[in-house]
Amino acid sequence: MSTQALALLAATVALAAFVQGTSGLGFALIVAPVAGLLDPALLPVFVLASMIPLNAYVAWRERDSLDLRGAGWITGARLAATPLGLVLLWAIPDDRLGLFVGVATVLAALVSLAAPAFTPGRGAYLGAGLITGLTETATGVGGPPLALVYQHRPPAELRATIAVCFLVGEVASLALLFATGQGHPGQLLPALLLLPALAVGAWLSRLVHHRLDARRTRLFVLGFALVSGVVLMLG
Repeated sequence: MSTQALALLAATVALAAFVQGTSGLGFALIVAPVAGLLDPALLPVFVLASMIPLNAYVAWRERDSLDLRGAGWITGARLAATPLGLVLLWAIPDDRLGLFVGVATVLAALVSLAAPAFTPGRGAYLGAGLITGLTETATGVGGPPLALVYQHRPPAELRATIAVCFLVGEVASLALLFATGQGHPGQLLPALLLLPALAVGAWLSRLVHHRLDARRTRLFVLGFALVSGVVLMLG
């Protein structure tokens, strides 16, 4: 990867860490399409590995607002679906993975924008966990189903619960990818190189997360996802 591409990816990671640290979602929606355009081989390991320290930080910061019941149901379903996500990754040729990420990103953003308000229950938790297990293992993008479940809950609850669900799922997905040869430790190097950019974005989110309107931030994330997803599909 060229210096210019690495700088672009670093800026994208910092922005995405700030957005997710503030609103509770958006990292993968922002980073995955850009990473896919720069180097499809980065997906999904780079996105999954980058999100682990970010979600660990957000989960700790917002730990008092965690919805433990919802996180439990989502995590159980998400872990059960992880092997199916691996099958999906096997089934998609490398040169089609970017197109798949773009389509999945656009559809997920449209669903999240159009969904009416509702109170989540066990069925919603299980459905979100299953879909997240499929899409996040295959592409690194898993936030929209969880955001759909928690979008009408208090912002701190959304941030804390999604962070915990992501954290457990990302570790499981990476372990399975490495164990089956679909990923290797060398692919973690870009994530390690960009840890400073991630830390800057997370630190900035700490300064403003309690001040910003999370709904407006969410609309920004989903709008960005629509544009970047379309670009990735056309690229």
